[in-house]
Amino acid sequence: MDEALRWLLDTVASVDPVLRTTLAGLAIMLETSVLVGVVVPGDTVVIVAATGVTSFAEGVILAIVAIIGSLAGESMGFGIGRWLGPHLRTSRAGRWIGEKNWVRAERYVQRRGGIAIFLSRFLPVMHSLVPLTVGMSTYSYRRFLLWTLPACVIWATLYVSIAAGAAASYRQLSDTAHWAAYVFVGGILLLVVGVFAAKKVIARAERRHLND
Repeated sequence: MDEALRWLLDTVASVDPVLRTTLAGLAIMLETSVLVGVVVPGDTVVIVAATGVTSFAEGVILAIVAIIGSLAGESMGFGIGRWLGPHLRTSRAGRWIGEKNWVRAERYVQRRGGIAIFLSRFLPVMHSLVPLTVGMSTYSYRRFLLWTLPACVIWATLYVSIAAGAAASYRQLSDTAHWAAYVFVGGILLLVVGVFAAKKVIARAERRHLND
């Protein structure tokens, strides 16, 4: 496993940092855009890009780009909701999402307000539908930004720091400890399982507001 893992990390690290960071930013922008978020694995792309980070500066830049990409994607969703929301909802793509999900997002925003905007970043499907739904409401873009910015910062910092930290620990230990690969795999699993569990906890706590 050590050889395969080293090859994977070296391959990611060999990609030009500018290109790697740009791709991560674009992926998360698409992932947080309306409808695209259900098919583009932006989270995964950011995690992979973070494993190629070889310096603190690279990690900071990647996190900043991920935040900007996430904000850009959610802003796109808000803008589309403001100008094209009703038409999109009745389009083929909107019907594919399902009227039930549209109604859930609408009620969620109405009942939870800014909290819904903040928490939607951590909820499946809702992170794409809520910006669009908010754009269709009377919410101003400034209020929307004030709620979604902290969520984007927390999300990007968490993903980049844990993935980059796990990769850095592996590189430091791989030459002297045969169990270094397990440190890396454990770190990534901790991130994935932790995020999954957190999303489940949030979804369970918000279920009444989502389904009523």
